[in-house]
Amino acid sequence: MLMTTNEPTGAGRLAEREAAALYRLMTWLSPAFPVGGFSYSSGIEWAVEAGDIVDTATLADWLDAMLGDGSGFCDATFLVHAYRAAEAGEEASLRDIAELAAAFVPSRERQLETTSQGRAFIDITRAAWDADGLDAMVAACSTPLIYPVAVGVVAAMHGVPLAPTLHAFLHALVSNWISAASRLIPLGQTDSQRVLVTLEAAVGATAHRALVATLDDLGSATFRADLASLRHETQYTRLFRA
Repeated sequence: MLMTTNEPTGAGRLAEREAAALYRLMTWLSPAFPVGGFSYSSGIEWAVEAGDIVDTATLADWLDAMLGDGSGFCDATFLVHAYRAAEAGEEASLRDIAELAAAFVPSRERQLETTSQGRAFIDITRAAWDADGLDAMVAACSTPLIYPVAVGVVAAMHGVPLAPTLHAFLHALVSNWISAASRLIPLGQTDSQRVLVTLEAAVGATAHRALVATLDDLGSATFRADLASLRHETQYTRLFRA
């Protein structure tokens, strides 16, 4: 695990491999990593305009549902299975997972959001953080890699452990949702952090479910969030692309 302690430096220093893994996760899933995540709201923009999200409480409830019963859980599950297929060198399995993940996206704008970020993530990591076997894994897929699949493949080919990768991905996902909402409601920085604190347990629970989930467990029960993504396509005034 990517953990440290309060023990003296000699006893608690991260192993070189753990330090490298932590460094890469912090870089790849930072808001500064140029995948364009700030351009997308995952339908939250429409939900704010429709009055579904008006404050921290309604935002936390909306995101909790998206995380545990919607795209958050599905993306986490696809990341896990893509990681394991890439780690095992199972190109055919990875291709099937990538195709299923692309087909699972419920709207045109959501497709734009996740495929554009996935493409940017792959392109940037191959240019700056390339790894042996990464090109072959990407080439094995006949469809564009959606964002969680791209993260899973890259992390596996770099030998970054799965569990920390999954937690970091979900943290980044929730943080981006909150960032979008903070510009739309709007929210102050402290309230945004309170929402992030509220969702800490939900992130952990979603990660745990995804680590043991099969592809047959995939499913969504967030119709209103899917509708928000569809309605956003024709929203008259917009700050976000999706």
